[in-house]
Amino acid sequence: MGFSPPVEKSFMQTVLLLILSNTFMTVAWYGHLKFREASMLIAIVASWMIALPEYALQVPANRIGYGKFSATQLKILQEVISISVFLIFAYWYLKESPTWQTGLAFLLIIAAVALAISDRSPLQRETMSDSEMMIAPQANRSVSQ
Repeated sequence: MGFSPPVEKSFMQTVLLLILSNTFMTVAWYGHLKFREASMLIAIVASWMIALPEYALQVPANRIGYGKFSATQLKILQEVISISVFLIFAYWYLKESPTWQTGLAFLLIIAAVALAISDRSPLQRETMSDSEMMIAPQANRSVSQ
């Protein structure tokens, strides 16, 4: 077993990397909309080149966060970050203001994230020994049957 940073540090690292990766992806997906005179091929190539660093940030974010969060929790967290980044981008870059409907939708997504992350059972894995981790899934199966 290697070094495992404290939960708070790995949480912050995960969130920061997700914010950065989603910023790249949002620019790649929507930045070309202001350059409609450019050919589709140019837009695709430029977007792909902008999106490439996104993968270099997203993969470490998931690696650092996994184990502290389940993959499902990471995905839900990523989605609220993605929408947050997009709302800021749409307001400042595309000059689009959110409506009360999009505001309410965003609040519901935040509630979904809070609900999903409130069950942080993957944190228990850090405090369990290897032998306990091997026994735990079997114990859970027998209880659920």
